[in-house]
Amino acid sequence: MPQVAPQAGPLMPGADPFDLPGGQVGVLLCHGFTSTPQSLRLWGEHLAAAGFTVRCPLLPGHGTRWQDANASTEEDWYQELSAALDDLHARCGSVVVAGLSMGGALALRLAQRRPDDVAALVLVNPSLLTERRDARLLPLLARLTPAWAPVAGDIKKPGSVELAYPRLPTRAALALRRLWTAVRADLGAVRAPLLVFRSVTDHVVEPASTRVLLAGVGSTDTTEVLLHDSWHVATLDNDATMLFARSVEWVRERVPAARERSS
Repeated sequence: MPQVAPQAGPLMPGADPFDLPGGQVGVLLCHGFTSTPQSLRLWGEHLAAAGFTVRCPLLPGHGTRWQDANASTEEDWYQELSAALDDLHARCGSVVVAGLSMGGALALRLAQRRPDDVAALVLVNPSLLTERRDARLLPLLARLTPAWAPVAGDIKKPGSVELAYPRLPTRAALALRRLWTAVRADLGAVRAPLLVFRSVTDHVVEPASTRVLLAGVGSTDTTEVLLHDSWHVATLDNDATMLFARSVEWVRERVPAARERSS
C-alpha cells in the first residue's frame, strides 16, 4: 500500500496517494504545486488498465492545509518522489516518470540525479520558470505574508475540478523557484526519451518553460504534442483522453518491456 508522507494537518478527502498493480513497466506520477494525486488519478487508472504498475505519491506539505506547504522544501518533495521510484524499481524492471507542472520539474530532477533509473519521461505543462513580472516580488511577499492568490484549477472543461489549495503558500513558492533554478542548470544531464504535452492556452505556465526545456535537454529523442482544447491541468481537461492514449502508445514504442506487454 502507498505510504502517506507525514503531514501537519488532516488529509483532504480525495487527496490520497495511489498505487495500482500492473506489469513489469512502472509509471511514477507526480502532481503539481499545491495540488494532489487527484489531478492524476484518471491518468493513472488508464495506465494501469493498459498493463503498467502505477504509483502516485502525495508530496510533503500537500493535501492538507496550505500552511503545511510552507514547512516543506524542494528537497522534501524530491526525496518523497525518489523513495517512490525505489519502490517501483523493487517491483518493476523499468520505470517511466511522468509529471504535471511542478511534477514535471521533479521528474526532470530524478532523471538528472538518477539517470540509470528513469527509462523515459512524460511531462504535462512542465514548469521551469515564470515570466510574470510580479514574480520578482516573491522574496518580499514571502517575508510579508504566508499566502497569496491561488494558481490551481486552471481547467477549461466545465464541471472538472482540481483538488488543491485555495491559496498559494509563498515560502513554498520560493522552494519551487529554487527547484526550477537547479533543474534548468542541469538540463544537459537529462538523457531519457522525452514526451512533452503543452497546452496552447495555459494561464499558469508560459510556453517559455517548454522552449527552455527542449532547447536544453541532452535527450536525443524528444516529442512535443500540443493540446488545443485544454488549459493547465490537462489531465482533467478536454484533451485528457487523447493525452492518456498517446502517452501509452509512446511509452510502448520506447520501453521494450512495455511493447512485450501490449503484443
